[in-house]
Amino acid sequence: MTGSDRIRVALVDDQALFRAGIRMIVASQPDLEFVGEAGDGASGAEMAESARPDVILMDLRMPVLDGVGSTRRILAEAAVMQRVVRVIVLTTLDFDEEAARAIRAGASGFVLKDADPESLLSAIRTVHAGTAVLAASALHELLSRFRDIEPDAQGTARRVALGAGSADESLGPLTAREKEIFLLAARGLSNAEIAQQEFLSEATVKTHVSRILGKLHLRDRVQLVVFAYRHGLE
Repeated sequence: MTGSDRIRVALVDDQALFRAGIRMIVASQPDLEFVGEAGDGASGAEMAESARPDVILMDLRMPVLDGVGSTRRILAEAAVMQRVVRVIVLTTLDFDEEAARAIRAGASGFVLKDADPESLLSAIRTVHAGTAVLAASALHELLSRFRDIEPDAQGTARRVALGAGSADESLGPLTAREKEIFLLAARGLSNAEIAQQEFLSEATVKTHVSRILGKLHLRDRVQLVVFAYRHGLE
């Protein structure tokens, strides 16, 4: 495998020993290339601009600039440069408010810092392929943080719900088949589960999901699920 074919991986974490371990794990894989690291969020944003990684492993709690701010800065710069960068949040908790903020900022999911190497490597490859990584146990908690409260014009909290006919309006660009697959994906079903339910091949489902994300201008399946809950389409 040539260098141009390998997934370029970078790491932003304030613990030097942890960075050394991740660097060794990533470098041991023939399809991955470790291209940079930083010890705080601000340096991480600068590193991302010069190293041009495909996937960034991002700690949340760091000096100078935290992982949420760094994620937001990195993805904004990538959008200006029209580059695709995926961010995987590293956290010590199964799910917390900081992880939710990182997802809002555009991260493609999270993994626990004490996950086994195989899980981390799988997450890198999965996110690079355009699929979000989110523990099923944390899905409900994530959605509740996006779904329940939004301020109305008077500043009063209200539940997000669009009422009858809103699905057709919100999903207007999608075909009838794509709307079906959208709703199944929004419930958290995997490509394999959707394929089984809809009597399609996984490859066909993957193609549909890719088209859905493109038409709705969504980065990945986490954003798809959040879109569904924000528009009352669950």
